[in-house]
Amino acid sequence: MNFIELIERKRDGEALAAIEIAWLIDEYTASRVPDYQMSAMLMAVFKEGLREDELAAWTEAMLHSGEILDFSDIAAPKVDKHSTGGVGDKVSIPLAPMVAACGIAVPMISGRGLGHTGGTLDKLESIPGFRTALDPVEFRQLVERHGLVLAGASETIAPADRLIYALRDATGTVPSNPLIASSIMSKKLAEGIDALVLDVKVGRGAFKRDLEGARSLAKTMVDIGTAHGTATVALLTDMSQPLGREIGNASEIAESVAVLRGGGPDDLVELTYTLGAEMLVMGGVATDTPIARAMLEEVIASGAAFDKFVEVVIAQGGDPAVINDPDRLPAARHETVVIADRDGVITRCDALDLGVAAMRLGAGRATKEDVIDQSAGITVEAKVGDAVERGDALARLHWNDESRLAEATELANGAFQIGEGPAIPPSLVLGEVR
Repeated sequence: MNFIELIERKRDGEALAAIEIAWLIDEYTASRVPDYQMSAMLMAVFKEGLREDELAAWTEAMLHSGEILDFSDIAAPKVDKHSTGGVGDKVSIPLAPMVAACGIAVPMISGRGLGHTGGTLDKLESIPGFRTALDPVEFRQLVERHGLVLAGASETIAPADRLIYALRDATGTVPSNPLIASSIMSKKLAEGIDALVLDVKVGRGAFKRDLEGARSLAKTMVDIGTAHGTATVALLTDMSQPLGREIGNASEIAESVAVLRGGGPDDLVELTYTLGAEMLVMGGVATDTPIARAMLEEVIASGAAFDKFVEVVIAQGGDPAVINDPDRLPAARHETVVIADRDGVITRCDALDLGVAAMRLGAGRATKEDVIDQSAGITVEAKVGDAVERGDALARLHWNDESRLAEATELANGAFQIGEGPAIPPSLVLGEVR
C-alpha cells in the first residue's frame, strides 16, 4: 500500500477498505509516516467524511493500536464519562471522585486541550507532581486500589489516538464527526468499561454549533458503543456560554475543588450531578435518578468525594497541599479587568470568544509543541441574565506575557453583549440519545 495514494483517494471522495485503514493507522503509530502526510489524510477525512463501514474500521484500528484493558475481575461496575469539549468544562474532575465514592470504578482516560477548548489532562497537570502518563500495569493497580484513575492515552493504551489527537489540534481538523467519534470511543472502549455516559456539547463554544449536528455525533458514538457491547448514553448540553466561572487550568482545578467542598457555580454543580446520576444508574448502584442524586449529595456532604480526590492525587504523585489549599496552585502575576460600558443585563457571554481569549493568554495551544501556562486564564464575572452596572467587572484576565494581552482583551470585550433585558440563561441539557 502507498500512503500518498490513500490520501489522494480519500481526498477525491473514495471509500477506503478496512485493511487500508488499519494499515495507515498502524504505519503512523509506528512512526513510519511523517506528521505532514497524516495531516493531509486528516484534512481529507475532515472534508470528505467517513462512511459507516470506514468509521467502524477507523475506530477499530485506533482501539487495537495498543492494549485493551480487562477489568472483568474487579467486582465494582466500571463506568466512565466523556465530554466532546467545551470552555470551562471541568466536570470530569469533581465528577469522577464523586461517582467513585458511590461504589463505581472509574478508569478515566482523558485528553488534552483542543483548539479553544480545555483538556482534563492539562488541568490536572497544574497540580504539582501529578502524573497523567501511566502504563497499563499502574493504571490497573490504581483502579483496583482506589476505584479511580485519571490518566491520558499512553504509548500502549490507544497510542494512535494520543498521536492523532495532538495533530488534529494543530491542523484545523478538530470539528469532524468521524474524527471526534473515533477518538473518544477508541479511548473509552480500550478502558474495558461496562457503560459510558457522553456529554456532547452544543453551541458557539462547542465543536458542534447546532443541535442537529450534535445529535448526529451523539448517535454515531452511541451506536459505536452499543456495537461493542458497552451500554452508552449521550446527553446534549449547552456550550453557548462558558460552564462555571473559571477558564484556564489551575483555576479550573480550584473551581473543581469548590464543587467537591459543596460549593461552586450553580451550572457546573447541576451538570455534574446530572451526569453523575446517569453513571450511577447505568452502573446499577442506583435504581433511579432521584436515588442517584441523593447518593451524590451524600458523598459531598460527608466529605467522601473530596477525600477520594485527595487519595487519587496522592496515588498519582500530586501534591495534596494544593487540593487542601487551592491558593497554592499556580497563579498569574497580572490581572486585567474587562468592564461593562453601560447599565443593563448580559444577553451574550460568548464561549468561543472567551475560550480563544484564554488560549491567546497561554491557557491553550496554538501548535502541538506549545507549552501551556498553567496559571493563565479568565474568570467570568457576569453571565447571561446577570444585571450589571457601568464599570462592573465582566471578566478578569490572568496573564504573565504582555505580548499576548491585547488580542485576548479585544476578544474578551467582544464576548459580552449588554441589553435592556430580561435575558434567560440557556437550558443546561438540550436533549439525549440512548
